[in-house]
Amino acid sequence: MAQNEWILDVLSDLNAFAVANGLTMLAEQLDDTKLIAAAEIASMKNEARAPADGNRTRSGSDPAGFGEHQHA
Repeated sequence: MAQNEWILDVLSDLNAFAVANGLTMLAEQLDDTKLIAAAEIASMKNEARAPADGNRTRSGSDPAGFGEHQHA
């Protein structure tokens, strides 16, 4: 979903403006906002890769579904 990543550039530009103009609290808030935006964009990418029926695919070929990360 590269179509949403432009917002990260906009937030970076706003942050640079805030820093250059002594708006320290705004710059810090924009840093946080950029992190949140990046996380949401990554989440959207992960949702787009998920199977359409909502079932998660299992790793490994064990038909019983037991993988190396399963616990008794």
